[in-house]
Amino acid sequence: MRNQNLKFADLFCGLGGFRLAMEKVCKERDLISDCVFSGDFDSDANKSYEANFGEKSFGDITKIHTNEIPEHDILFAGFPCQAFSICGDGKGFEDTRGTLFFDIARILQAKQPKAFVLENVKQLVSHNEGKTFARILETLENLNYQTHYKILNALDFGLPQKRERVFIVGFREPKNFVWQLKKTPIKPLREVLEKEVAENYFASEKIRENRLRSVENKIIKDELTIWHENKGGNISPLPYSCALRSGASYNYLLVNGERRLTEREMLRLQGFPEDYEIVVGYQAMRKLAGNTVAIPCVEEVLRSVMAALEKPIQNQAIKTKFTVQESLFAQI
Repeated sequence: MRNQNLKFADLFCGLGGFRLAMEKVCKERDLISDCVFSGDFDSDANKSYEANFGEKSFGDITKIHTNEIPEHDILFAGFPCQAFSICGDGKGFEDTRGTLFFDIARILQAKQPKAFVLENVKQLVSHNEGKTFARILETLENLNYQTHYKILNALDFGLPQKRERVFIVGFREPKNFVWQLKKTPIKPLREVLEKEVAENYFASEKIRENRLRSVENKIIKDELTIWHENKGGNISPLPYSCALRSGASYNYLLVNGERRLTEREMLRLQGFPEDYEIVVGYQAMRKLAGNTVAIPCVEEVLRSVMAALEKPIQNQAIKTKFTVQESLFAQI
């Protein structure tokens, strides 16, 4: 595969996290990556994508015929998670955002890429007593893809953010696929947080005082923390951030209980490079950062995918229609 041009499609592309991961991993392996299609219905996402990659998104995937999508080797899709999220309504396929998975399926069926990588919240696996996820796996298997899945946490890949997501990978031809995941020490918050921020990022004095009273016995002196308030109103000061969420309260995460994360800090918590341009307002960036992928997680998954694509099949007994039922909380 050396010097090979690998074409990929970037569905629900958002800020382009999958693309950045693909470009980095291909460069490591002396491969040329070529994004032949990207799509997202969100105008702020499209503005950010164009500013950083110089290409316009093709827009809403539900309105695009498969004939308009070029042939490609790998398909990426961090499809909308709100239908399955613990913070959403959890309606699954009853929610129109949940049915977007079937747009992925129709593209896989039409284009037959060599491999795919999908990402969603970990609650997808247990949603509706596992029936939703079983239907997804069955659909992928019926398209004759060998499928594997695993829940990964961004904390294991260097990011100071507890973000658990399920990754589903599939291959059109049988492969000896192995999750070759290398743990990375967590980057300390001091390397992520900005030293000086504008006054408008700070919460009101009342909010700060209320939070301080509720966690006085939990604070570690002189340690940088991000205070997380859960749905029950309990506040925990942690040496890392809990998962960025697009629709959460402005105050569910506060640095030292005082201020909100800046746009750049949110991008750093997802592993975006320092030269990534911010071209939308704060509220839009909160939404986009909460919906994007943790780039180091994707990179590790892609290294495993690339290794499988590069190796010939050693065990001819492997069947094309094959699903690996991973332990949901297996340690890396």
